[in-house]
Amino acid sequence: MTGPSEDDARRAFGHFATGVVIVTAATPDGPAGFTCQAFGSLSVDPPSVLFAARRSSVSWARMRAVGVLGVSILAADHEEVARLFATTGADKFAGRAWRHAPGGSPLLAGALAHLEGRVRLVENHGDHDVVVVDLAHVETFAGAPLVYFRSEYRHLA
Repeated sequence: MTGPSEDDARRAFGHFATGVVIVTAATPDGPAGFTCQAFGSLSVDPPSVLFAARRSSVSWARMRAVGVLGVSILAADHEEVARLFATTGADKFAGRAWRHAPGGSPLLAGALAHLEGRVRLVENHGDHDVVVVDLAHVETFAGAPLVYFRSEYRHLA
């Protein structure tokens, strides 16, 4: 039996609406981050999340060994931020409001939530690393989420 093509899989996966986050780290070369929609809660006891990072990502390569990561869950008005952090080679933090979390990770202003924690597990699966993070810091704010569906950023009505 032959599996679906890469295009078929991408099209099917696009039918699943997701929130959008920016995963960040304070690296020896300065702050780094990337846009991620393969993100979710894993456990409340202990509080943990998981995400998938493309193995070929330049930002993820800089961040992978840091051990402490931040997550900013994006609000509806952050489409420009999501696009910027999805761009390779851009100076993603220039002119952008952000602050350090207690463990040092950059957190973006205006997000719906800020999370930070220690990496528990990084496991390769195909063209992505699956990462589990045990949370040490969580804060939430009011607002509506930025959503990604069928290869487009969307807003809830």
